[in-house]
Amino acid sequence: MAVTAPRPTARKRPADAPTGRTARRRARVQWKGYLYVLPALTVLTVFLLVPLGQLIQISLYHWDGVSASTWAGLANYTDIVRDPQLRAGFLHSIVLILFFAVIPVLLALMLAAVTTRAGRLRGVSVFRAVIFLPQVVAMVVTATAWTAIYAPDGVLNAALRAIGLQAVARPWLGGFSTALPAVGLIGTWLEIGLCLVLFIAGIGQIPAELYEAAKLDGAGAVREFFAVTLPGLRGQITVALTLTVIAALRTFDLVYVATHGGPGNATSLPAFEVYNRAFGTGQVGSACAIAVVLTVVILLITFLITKLQPEEDGT
Repeated sequence: MAVTAPRPTARKRPADAPTGRTARRRARVQWKGYLYVLPALTVLTVFLLVPLGQLIQISLYHWDGVSASTWAGLANYTDIVRDPQLRAGFLHSIVLILFFAVIPVLLALMLAAVTTRAGRLRGVSVFRAVIFLPQVVAMVVTATAWTAIYAPDGVLNAALRAIGLQAVARPWLGGFSTALPAVGLIGTWLEIGLCLVLFIAGIGQIPAELYEAAKLDGAGAVREFFAVTLPGLRGQITVALTLTVIAALRTFDLVYVATHGGPGNATSLPAFEVYNRAFGTGQVGSACAIAVVLTVVILLITFLITKLQPEEDGT
């Protein structure tokens, strides 16, 4: 009796496996998606990526912006390390990060905790609007106003003399030891409103059940802040630090109007040096090198700050 081999059964196609027609349809849909972003990608390429490439190219040459350029290689970059004035500019930026980012974030956290607990008091909304007001004022106007406040006969020195502190009064923007902290305090005044608005919005998103649970555990205001509010604001703190650190590193107009980098180079910053070398001393290649290094520093610091961002749940 002959035994017949069983016929091989055809494998069943999984229900979610795409057919050839479905795969082609999906490919067309993906290409349509790229067409939607093509205008934005074109603008990004023309106005950002191409100029960035030209910036890197010019940084490799000695050029005054008018005459023929000569090859410099990495000389413009090594000058950033060797030139004391350029090194000082980057060190000044680190000091400004303290005034533009660290102090505003700390003060805004305290103010946000106080104002949210005292939300029913009269005048709280007016206080929030006033403290955010510097964000809507042009930087040139802000710098001009604070220059008048810091002047030898300005409001600050007049107030010090009125309370008997004549020895403390001085030209704040004219002293080598006081000019940079004076500029930094302007940055603190500017950025605290932005941080406060971010933190108040973040506190409003924290579930009320967490605060109720903390109260049931007998937590006071301070313990409640560190156990509930501060962990719930990690995302907002990351955003605030990112924005304020970038503001500190790219500060130009404030220094240009208030001190013009002086006295000496006491308030010289990388962004100001880019302008000064490109349009003041005719060192366009060096200015481009500083701009490239500043861009890399901003990207690196921003990347490190984003590590504070809480991870999203995968579910």
